[in-house]
Amino acid sequence: MTRIDAKFATLTAEGKKAFVAYVMAGDPDYATSLELIKGLPGAGVDIIEMGLPFTDPMADGETIQLAGQRALEAGQTLQKTLDMAAEFRKTDDTTPIVMMGYYNPIFNRGVDRFLVDAKAAGIDGLIVVDLPPEEDDELCIPAQQAGLNFIRLATPTTDDKRLPKVLQNTSGFVYYVSITGITGSAEASAADVAPEVARIKSQTDLPLIVGFGIKTPEAAQSIASVADGCVVGSAIVAELAKGCSVAEVLAFVRSLSDGAHRA
Repeated sequence: MTRIDAKFATLTAEGKKAFVAYVMAGDPDYATSLELIKGLPGAGVDIIEMGLPFTDPMADGETIQLAGQRALEAGQTLQKTLDMAAEFRKTDDTTPIVMMGYYNPIFNRGVDRFLVDAKAAGIDGLIVVDLPPEEDDELCIPAQQAGLNFIRLATPTTDDKRLPKVLQNTSGFVYYVSITGITGSAEASAADVAPEVARIKSQTDLPLIVGFGIKTPEAAQSIASVADGCVVGSAIVAELAKGCSVAEVLAFVRSLSDGAHRA
């Protein structure tokens, strides 16, 4: 059982929905980012999604793209992202960390070496958006064998024919992308999301977490009420980009987690 599995077991026992927060590792710099990540559990975050900055983030909107650029310009690397997770683990051995990003940096490091290092650093799961199920032998299956969850994204265009393929080697949870398009674009609607969540949950026992387009505590509550929880990323990253202090960003995160936990 991974930390992700354990977290969902605890939340289910408590009758609570999950609140997942995404931040870009190294944005705007290593020290600030580490301080923010260390503060997330205290702000009510159940699972941390740590973005791995990459030069060509094709699934991300402007907010996340700019965060990645700031992180790269400040010297963030895959190794520093693993170091950040390891530093976090010195004081928190229970909050799950999911590394989210693209395959190129992992491929460049070498899959076997990366998985050993990620496990040692305390990473619990991976979301690699540019590796489709047809490439499961590349990273997904080795990751699961190494004890890491491999979390797959389902979208509004994942039809009933495609869905079983998406689900077959997924573990930890399923990430439902509530809107078509890139991160940070449209607003998610619970009315639109609810039937899709029901359709996917009829095909899997895994928790289903909804992300993209959630920007307010009210939206977090609304979306979490029709799923097993929600993810907020761009709205949190945008607060940091505005120059808010870590304390101010964490206060905003607390408002979002409170919303999700009211669901």
